[in-house]
Amino acid sequence: MAGQSRAVTRETLGAWLLKSSPDSSPVDEFLRTELGTVTERCIRPSYRADVVVAGQPVLLWVSGHDNVHPSGLYAQGHTTGPAQLEADQLVMPVRLTAIDPPVLRRELLAHGLLSQLEVIRMPAGSNPSFVTREQLRELGRLHPQVIVG
Repeated sequence: MAGQSRAVTRETLGAWLLKSSPDSSPVDEFLRTELGTVTERCIRPSYRADVVVAGQPVLLWVSGHDNVHPSGLYAQGHTTGPAQLEADQLVMPVRLTAIDPPVLRRELLAHGLLSQLEVIRMPAGSNPSFVTREQLRELGRLHPQVIVG
């Protein structure tokens, strides 16, 4: 809508955050293959799809209450191109690698800035969600296994 501010722009984006659920995605297989089989993730049509370009940082969030894979960040990587329509589904092309060890939701909740991640504040929100530049820097500072930039 005209005049309405947007939550994320190319200038404010730190990283895209794609959500996945153990109920709908084979997290064990993704991790076993070091996410080499993941080349795209479905996203919802919104203005955010127009912001996607090659080379942007991406984080993969596993949601839900699975005992084996509790909610948190399990992979990182980057976009390999703009969002595109494939078989009537909008997808974000990505290249991902596992974050080892994953950064769990409970760890993020204990930190003032990181507890404000959009995926935590609005878990049923948009896919893709996003991380601000400041949040991404802090995530990398506290969790060196997360490569920033």
